[in-house]
Amino acid sequence: MVRWILRVLVALGLLGSALVHWVVWLDWARYMDVVGPLFLVNVVAGAVIALAVLVWRHWLPALAAVGFGLATLGAYVLSLTVGFFGVQEQFATQEEVWGVVTEVACVVFGLALLVPGKVTAAKESGRV
Repeated sequence: MVRWILRVLVALGLLGSALVHWVVWLDWARYMDVVGPLFLVNVVAGAVIALAVLVWRHWLPALAAVGFGLATLGAYVLSLTVGFFGVQEQFATQEEVWGVVTEVACVVFGLALLVPGKVTAAKESGRV
């Protein structure tokens, strides 16, 4: 049961990040040469990885979710500090807050999902 909840939380984080990037793409990112297409890649990748996390019982989708979250957060931190392909952010909008929340969820819950199932099952039964 815990593993299924983790899968759902990872998928929600991925889909949330994809939605945030879709909204921002519609708002302004589609006019940017490099960042615009990267936002669309994020939208598609978030949806595809979310589907994989839910249907494929393997460690690769969880690892992909962690990588997705870290890469997206890394690009955002660059945009806050030195700029990212001409974009300089200021952490001032709701989309930025929700983007960070959903991407942290991808990383945290994705890492939890990577913990071997036997360890999680043992904790649930009280043996550990």
